[in-house]
Amino acid sequence: MSNRKHRLCRADFRLFRPIPTRWHDNDVFGHVNNVVYYSWFDTAVCAWLVESGHLDIAGSAVVGLVVETTCTYFESTAFPETIEAGLAVERLGSSSVTYRIGIFRQGAEQAAAQGLFTHVYVERESQRPVPIPQALRGALADLTSSA
Repeated sequence: MSNRKHRLCRADFRLFRPIPTRWHDNDVFGHVNNVVYYSWFDTAVCAWLVESGHLDIAGSAVVGLVVETTCTYFESTAFPETIEAGLAVERLGSSSVTYRIGIFRQGAEQAAAQGLFTHVYVERESQRPVPIPQALRGALADLTSSA
């Protein structure tokens, strides 16, 4: 009867990034507003790309554009928590990658929220799709897991 997604756990992810909540992340209901989760997804992916040397924000000739995101919520988070964003690769195509992202309360085993985040790689100037660069493809393959 329910189409509710299976709740993921830490073992479903390959790396984690702490992200502190901010005062203005909370909404009038006293929890982090849903749109903030999408910002955390973007932060988890782009920070990993920059830190691993696969994205120069101002200079990379090939960049990933977000074409789709989804999120399923299981429990609330709120300021002043620090959440942990889990990251793994769900699907690796020729010019696109879909990341699996989990938002965890610190130390929690199950995700408070989880979703998918898809990049299509394009040539920056033309905005036309191109194959994922080989070095990045190898790093993405290392983040692939089976959940």
